[in-house]
Amino acid sequence: MVSTNKELTEQLTTPLEWGKAACDSLMAAYDASELPPDGRWHYHQGVFLESMRQLKEVIGGNEEYEQYIKAYVDHNIDENGNFLWNRKELDAIQAGLLLFELDRTTDDKRYKIAATKLKNMFPTLNRTSDGGFWHKDRYPYQMWLDGLYMGGVFAMNYAKAYDESELLDMVLEQERLMRKHTLDKNTGLYHHAWDESKKQPWADPETGKSPEFWGRAIGWYGITYNEILDFLPDGHSLEEELAGALRDLAASLVKYQDSETGLWYQVVDRLDEKDNWIETSCSALFIYTIARGIRGGYVDESYKEHAIKGYRGLLERMEFDENGLFTMPEICIGTGVGDYEHYINRPKTANDLHGVGSFVLASIEMQHLLPEL
Repeated sequence: MVSTNKELTEQLTTPLEWGKAACDSLMAAYDASELPPDGRWHYHQGVFLESMRQLKEVIGGNEEYEQYIKAYVDHNIDENGNFLWNRKELDAIQAGLLLFELDRTTDDKRYKIAATKLKNMFPTLNRTSDGGFWHKDRYPYQMWLDGLYMGGVFAMNYAKAYDESELLDMVLEQERLMRKHTLDKNTGLYHHAWDESKKQPWADPETGKSPEFWGRAIGWYGITYNEILDFLPDGHSLEEELAGALRDLAASLVKYQDSETGLWYQVVDRLDEKDNWIETSCSALFIYTIARGIRGGYVDESYKEHAIKGYRGLLERMEFDENGLFTMPEICIGTGVGDYEHYINRPKTANDLHGVGSFVLASIEMQHLLPEL
C-alpha cells in the first residue's frame, strides 16, 4: 500500500530528517555522475552536494553521502588533477567547495591540484573599471549578485585551508563593490545585476542597475554575508559593517514575506502582482539567511518567528512521488537578468538542484531554531 503525502510528511519530525529525505531522493534518482546537467563540473551539482556534505557533518557517520560526493568529484577529475570547467565564469568555481574535505581526509593530491587550478582563475578574470569581477565573459562589464557566492565562498575556504589570507581581502573588496552597485536604499533589497557599460537592454541608463529584485540571487547574497562573517578574524574592522548589512537585509526580507504562506515571491517586492508567484528556492535561502544570522548572533532573536513561519510554509509545499521520494516543486530554473516579464515567465521545475540544495541548507539551520516540528 502506497503511503499518502500526509503520512510521509508526518513521519519526518525534525528539519534534519527533512534534509535527509531530500538528499536521499536525489541519490535514489541519479548516480553521482549523472546529476543534471549530466557529466559537468557545475554549480548546480556543487550547491546540492555541498548541502549534502554539510548535512553529513551535522548528522555524522553517513558514509553513503561521503561516497556519493567523492564519486561526483572523481567522475570529473582525472588521475593528474585535470578536469574540464568553464574558465570564463564565476559559476564554475562553486563546486570547488567539495574539494577541501577530500584533500583533508585522503592522501590523494588531485584534490588540492584541482582546487588550486580554480583559485588561479581569479587573477585571469575580466574586471570592471573599479575592480569588480565580470560574472561571465559573455556578460561583459556586468556584476551579478550570484557571483559573490559562486566564487567568494570557495576563495575564503581556500584561504583558510592553505593560509592565503589575501583571498579573504579579495572577497571583502568584491562584496564592497557589489553592495555599492546593487543595493537599493529604498527597499533594502539588492538588484540582480549591474552593467557598468549601461548597454544592456535591462540596464538603467543612469545607474546601470537591473530593474528587478530577483529572489534567488538575493538568497545567494544572504548566504555569503553569513559565510563572510564566519571567516572574519575576531575583531576585524569590517565585522560590524557587514553584520549591519546582514541585519538590514533580514529586516528588508521580512517586509516582503507573504503573510499567508510565510514564503517569498519570484520578484521579491511585487507581492500584489497577480502573475507573480511563490518561488521555493529563494524562500529556502531567505529562511537560511535569517536562521543562520540568528545563530551567529548577528540577527535579533525576534526574527525567529519569521524563519519558523517560512520553514513551516515551505514544508507545506513539499511533496512525495509515487515511490515515496521527496519532491520539491516550484523552483525557478537557471535565470539571466531581465525585466519583470522575464522573471515571471521563467519555467518552474521540481527537484532542480538549485532548490533541493537550498532546502537542505535551510533545514540544517532550522534544526537549531526548531529541533522538533
